Amino acid sequence: MLSRYTRPEMGRVWSEDARLGRWLEIELALADVLAERGEIPAAAARKLRAGARIDPARMRAIEDEVKHDVIAFVSAVAETVGDEGRFLHLGLTSSDVVDTAFALQLRDAAALLLAGLDRLRQAVRVQAERHRSTLIIGRTHGIHAEPITFGLKCASWWAELGRDRRRLVAAREGIAYGKLSGAVGTFANHDPAVERAVCARLGLKSEPIATQVIPRDRHAELFTCLAVLAGTCERIALEVRHLQRTEVGEVAEPFAPGQKGSSAMPHKRNPVLAENVC
Repeated sequence: MLSRYTRPEMGRVWSEDARLGRWLEIELALADVLAERGEIPAAAARKLRAGARIDPARMRAIEDEVKHDVIAFVSAVAETVGDEGRFLHLGLTSSDVVDTAFALQLRDAAALLLAGLDRLRQAVRVQAERHRSTLIIGRTHGIHAEPITFGLKCASWWAELGRDRRRLVAAREGIAYGKLSGAVGTFANHDPAVERAVCARLGLKSEPIATQVIPRDRHAELFTCLAVLAGTCERIALEVRHLQRTEVGEVAEPFAPGQKGSSAMPHKRNPVLAENVC
C-alpha cells in the first residue's frame, strides 16, 4: 500500500504484523477448542497461548529453504514453545489459516470503510441542508439547462452513498466466513463442530460448504461493492473538481495558510483534494 494514500488505521490492518498476528490467532483458537474437547492436553494449549511468538525474520529464513510461507510460519512459532509446538496446526491445511485470516482482515477493513462512509454521508448531508436554497445552474451534456440548488446536487450524492452503504454492509457480512475443514474441505481430521467453535471465537461464521478454499464469490461480491463505491466517490470528486475550474468557479476547496498551488505559478489554487480521489 502507498503510505501517501493510506490511512494509518487501514495500513495497520494490512501490515505484515497484522496478517501474521491473525494467523497465530487462528492457530491458538484451534488449540483452545481442541483442549476443551480433550483432544490435546489443556496444559499444552495454555503454554501455546502464553509463549507462542511471531518472529518474521526467522520465518523468512525458513521460507527461503522450504519455499512455503505457512510451513515457515508454523515452524518459526513452534520454535518459541518447545515440544508443545507439535500441537500447532493440527488437522489444518494452509488455506484454512490463510483464507480465515483474510476474512478477518477484510471484515475489519470493511468496518473502517463503513465508519469513513458514515462520516462522508454526514458531511454531505450537512452541505445539502446548508445549501438547500443556494442556486446554481443545472447542466445536461455539460451545457447550461435549468436552475437547481447546490443542496439538491449534494442530496443526490447523499442518497447514492446510502445505497453504497447498504451494499457494503451486506458484503461485509458475506465475507465474514472462516474455514477449518482441512485439505479439500472434507473434515477428515476435525469434526465440523471444531470449525464452528473456532469461527465463533473469531467472530466469524462457518463456511457451509468449502473446497480447499473459501468460495471466491464472497470476495468478488465485496470487491465489486468497493468498485461501485469507488465509482460514487469518483463521481463526486470529478464534479467538485469541475466546479472549481476557473471558468466555472462555483465551489472551492479549503486552502490552508501557507499552502502552495504551484512551484512556478503561485496564484494557482489547484483542486488537489478532489484530484487525490479521481
